[in-house]
This record gives sequence, C-alpha cells and structure tokens, in this order.
Amino acid sequence: MAKLKIGDYNTLTVLKVALREGNRDPFGLYLDGGRAGEILMPQKYVPNNVSVGDDLRVFVYLDQEERPIATTEHPLAIVHVHLDEETYRLVASAKVEHYFEEEKPMYKQGEEVDLMIWQKTELGFKVIIDNKYPGLVYGDQVFQYVHTGDHLKGYIATVRPDGKIDCTLQPTGQQYAKDFAEVLLQYLKDNGGVCNLGDKSEAEDIKRLFHVSKKVYKKAVGDLYKRRLITVEPLAIRLV
Repeated sequence: MAKLKIGDYNTLTVLKVALREGNRDPFGLYLDGGRAGEILMPQKYVPNNVSVGDDLRVFVYLDQEERPIATTEHPLAIVHVHLDEETYRLVASAKVEHYFEEEKPMYKQGEEVDLMIWQKTELGFKVIIDNKYPGLVYGDQVFQYVHTGDHLKGYIATVRPDGKIDCTLQPTGQQYAKDFAEVLLQYLKDNGGVCNLGDKSEAEDIKRLFHVSKKVYKKAVGDLYKRRLITVEPLAIRLV
C-alpha cells in the first residue's frame, strides 16, 4: 500500500475487530496501516455493515499519545466567524483567543459545561467552554479518544484566581467513583467474577480497559471491598 498520510485521507483495509481483554464487546476496528502497523478506528466512527477485508476511506490523525487514529468523520478547522463592520460580510478568524468573554467566569467546581476541543498542547488539550471561555484538560485526565472540533460534556475542576479554568471530561468527586463501582461490579458479573487489575496494576492498563484513572478505579475497588462484595489481590479483584 502507499505510505500512510497523517492529517489526510487514506484508503485502508479492515484487518480485525478490536476487543478488550476479557470482554466480547468491540471498541473499534484495526485497519491495515502498512509500515505504520495497525491503525485503530474507535467504535463511534465505525460505519454500519463493515466486515473484515473491506476497504474504508478514512481520515488519519494522531491522538493525545501520538498514535495514529482513523475516523470516517470530516475534520473541522476551528475559527471564529463574525460580521465585518466595514464590508458587512461574514469573515473568519483563526485567532479564536481574541473573541473570548473578558469578564471573570463564575463557575463552581464540579459544574457541568459544554466543551469543544480546540488545540493539543504539551500539557493536554485546550478547550472552549460554553463557547465563551478558554480552558484546559490535562493529558493525564483524558481517558478517551478526542480530536480537534469534538463537542463533549465536561466538568469544572478549578477556576484559578487569574480566571484560568481547568476542566475534566469526567464528573469529579466521590459520586463518580461510586457510580463507577457499579460499572465495575457489573463487569465482574459478566466476566466470571474476575478482573485482572489490582492495586499494583499499571494505570495505563486501567485506562485502556475502563477509561478511568487509577485513582477512580482504586476508590471503586475500596467501595466494593467495604461492601464485602469482592476480595482484593495485587493484580486482580474477585467477587466473593
């Protein structure tokens, strides 16, 4: 095949269905990237009635960990569109930061907001909050595939004294851990009562399987343990 083009469209062949360890539910497809290896297409981008061996025309970009990802969606360029006061025509500016609201935001910690992914940085992802304010989601708090132009629900983590805002893509606080505890309990029931992730497991392994941080996972495990529903091992948990 021709050399893989990042940031452009490619025609790639479906190699196999992507399955999580110990789970029959697919989380996407692996496409043949030639010398680049297998390219993941997350499940939300997979068209209906696609089979192994089919050729797909996809856009390939790099995710937050610099891994190539395939999507069937069209990429978006983020610009600010406004009315030019001299010509009365609609014009677009790539300098989005010039058009944010100037007053200090009054968000509360944990408040749900609308986010649009704006730019990738060394720290994580710049986002636009409620189409008004700039914010940042740190890379170690991203547990799903995102790219520029995505519209997502988010949550306020911190509003700094200077007005800068940190966000997360998951609810904050103890309630989120309790909600995930029920997800983890159902996973155990669906997988023979065993999850091969414990207190000593790598954070990346937890992120890959459940799309949550190790901190949230440990809180959920602690909740189930206190309820005497599981036993805990260094590299696994089991239903009682």
